[in-house]
Formats: sequence, structure tokens, C-alpha cells
Amino acid sequence: MTKSSSNKPRPPLSQQDPEKYARLKAEAQAPYKVLRQFFYIAFGASGFIGALVFFAKLASGRGGVEALPNFALQVGVVALMVWLFRLEQKS
Repeated sequence: MTKSSSNKPRPPLSQQDPEKYARLKAEAQAPYKVLRQFFYIAFGASGFIGALVFFAKLASGRGGVEALPNFALQVGVVALMVWLFRLEQKS
């Protein structure tokens, strides 16, 4: 029987591939960061499109008073998503 090379102790991951180690360490510190950022962008884009629609209704005069709260809500959603995205970038 011969000894296989798999019995040798392996060096720690930080010495094997420093780039992979850094990426895994960052993911452990902030799990699902990329997924959260995707949702912030998607919801922000949705709010922006909604704000454009309600702004167009207000500008055309067809929306009346009913479109104003909806427009404000869409602008609020966009502002919230921008704030959350920036907060995520700082950490």
C-alpha cells in the first residue's frame, strides 16, 4: 500500500487563495448584500416608473386630487430605496 497525497495537511484557505478568502470573509460579515442591493434597485426603479406615470397624470390634468397621494407615495418609495442603498454601501 502506498500513502496517498490526500493525507497531507492543507494550508489554511487564507494562504491558498487570498482573493477567495477575502470574498468569503466579506460575505460572512454581510450576508446577502448583493441580493439586498438588487431589491433596492428593483423597487427604486418600480417607484420611479410609478412616479413618472402619476406625474404625467398630474401634468395632463386628468389625475386630479386622487393622483397626488399616489405620486407622493412613489416618490417616497424612491427616496427610501436610495437611502437604504446608500446605507448599504457605507457598511
